Amino acid sequence: MKGRMSTELGNIVIDTDAIAQYAGNEATECFGIVGMAAVSVKDGLVKLLGGDSLARGINVTFNANKLIIDLHVIVAYGVSIQAVAENLVDAVKYKLEKYTGFEVEKINIYVEGVRVID
Repeated sequence: MKGRMSTELGNIVIDTDAIAQYAGNEATECFGIVGMAAVSVKDGLVKLLGGDSLARGINVTFNANKLIIDLHVIVAYGVSIQAVAENLVDAVKYKLEKYTGFEVEKINIYVEGVRVID
């Protein structure tokens, strides 16, 4: 599914993969986030995603031209998960609304693991 908006100069169409990649880049910049996670449904394993595959840990959907974002993250050991999640929501919401022009309706955070930062 793609986000669509009309302007006086024409239509703008943004692919959800582009939004997911941008959200993943912003999320990994937040304090306390080790990275994005991919969960294998088959065996339940959590995998830390690299830079090229950040979008796999993110699900983007549209509800009446409003974004709903699901972020699957791995947080750093010893930080407040609640504080990290609140910071993550604020940062990603602000950047996505500025970047896409779409309103963010909801951001769901799924903490898939905790890792010690080297």
